[in-house]
Amino acid sequence: LADSFPASDPPSFTPITGMGRPVSRDTGSEVLVKRAYEPTAKDDGYRVLVDRIWPRGVSRDHLHLDEWIKQVAPTSELRRWYGHKVERWDEFRDRYLRELAEGEPLEAVKALTERARSGQLTLVVGARDADHSQGEVLRTLIEKRLKSG
Repeated sequence: LADSFPASDPPSFTPITGMGRPVSRDTGSEVLVKRAYEPTAKDDGYRVLVDRIWPRGVSRDHLHLDEWIKQVAPTSELRRWYGHKVERWDEFRDRYLRELAEGEPLEAVKALTERARSGQLTLVVGARDADHSQGEVLRTLIEKRLKSG
């Protein structure tokens, strides 16, 4: 298993040893967030990469994606500013939600929401910390839109 991941980005959970914890977000909803380095599962449903750049060290065959939607990813400027520093999480989330509020990003969110209405949707991210990634922001936003009708 360890050989299938780049040394710089090991998995957060290794099923063989049981170390770590799974980072897939099963919240009982139709939207999950999964790291690109996690194995795919048959119950992932429709899998969408929501990163602007391809995850390092992962082949296209490994991801088994249905779609790659770059338009819904944070801008390069915002991504660089955030740098996955947890102390910047709240500000990142607020700025990212503003980016998602209009234009192509908004249309992409609408499309993802409709996809989630029709079945399981898995948002795939390359981040090491899926709980503090654009995937988590999108999951929360999509679920909010699903509940509001």
